[in-house]
Amino acid sequence: MHTLLKFLGTVAAVYLTVQFVPGITVAGGWTTILLVALVWSVIVMVIRPVLHVLTFPITIITFGLFAFILNALLFWGMELVVPGFDVAGFVPALLGAVVLSIANWFIQKVL
Repeated sequence: MHTLLKFLGTVAAVYLTVQFVPGITVAGGWTTILLVALVWSVIVMVIRPVLHVLTFPITIITFGLFAFILNALLFWGMELVVPGFDVAGFVPALLGAVVLSIANWFIQKVL
């Protein structure tokens, strides 16, 4: 039950991100949003920790700012995996990753 609530919180965060960040569009409605939330959950659990370890020296040199770039690139890369999800460039990807992270954090704290 806890996992389902966390996933639904991620779905809500993805929906808010699509609504608030210009340059991020979803064609296909709720099925695409559910798929984006599922792919983002897998990225956060599997791929991002490995990349954080591999890019740790760059993150230390940039005082942690490279973590934002890594999250933006992962967010932008989701459009390659999820059909109907479109990010118009790096700046919308950066804003989308930040908004998604903040919204997801807030929703998880409320739940």
